[in-house]
Amino acid sequence: MDPTMDMPVKVPIDDPNADTEWNDILRKHGVIPEKPPSPTPMIEEALEEARRLAHENRLEGKDLDELAELEDEEDEEFLEQYRKKRLAELNNISSSSVFNQVYHLQKPDYSRDVTDASNNAYVLVLLTSSQDLNGESRLLVELWRDLARKFGDVKFCQIRANMCIEGYPDRNTPTVLIYHKGDIKKQIVTLRDLAASHTTQKDIVRVLVEVGAIRQEDPRVGHIQKEDDARTSGIRGPASHAEESEDDFD
Repeated sequence: MDPTMDMPVKVPIDDPNADTEWNDILRKHGVIPEKPPSPTPMIEEALEEARRLAHENRLEGKDLDELAELEDEEDEEFLEQYRKKRLAELNNISSSSVFNQVYHLQKPDYSRDVTDASNNAYVLVLLTSSQDLNGESRLLVELWRDLARKFGDVKFCQIRANMCIEGYPDRNTPTVLIYHKGDIKKQIVTLRDLAASHTTQKDIVRVLVEVGAIRQEDPRVGHIQKEDDARTSGIRGPASHAEESEDDFD
């Protein structure tokens, strides 16, 4: 008896994914698996969906003045829908803006003014340096004041760190604690994880969006972005001009 009769037959396979007649035969008999579907149609479908959503949401984040400037470019009915949406958002913001100031905390009232209050709104607590000698603390105190006026639906609070937590080191200030529903949702120790001494309102707003205190589509977010960009350009502009003038002088 031929001993090779029981040996398995080796089937030559060059490329199991190739579209060949031989591979079709092997797939039919289960020798090689079915060829996976091409991802190209799914990729094209995803890209088309992304383009559609981008077109539909092209007016997101624009304020009423910007919408007015688009009257000659956009469909009137579509533009009016967004205008009404913006007005509704602004009315909702106005009705929920009940704080609009920085609340200076006392330790005995902390539970009531922060933990309990966070059941109805996001509460941000700024722990500052003990003698206001910390440059980052001074910077954040200014930003706190500006943001409190703009985001009246968020409660901005402030207290010296050593009055809140005995022995809290100045090197860890400023510290930001974000409360919601009675719990701390996020804490930021110093500004090193933001932009250090270059931290702006935009950086704080990004954190507010991240924790869900405000929405990315909130018109105030876009407004602050433009404010900060304009301020940055204004700071850089004169400096560049001065450098050019010095070069001309030389």
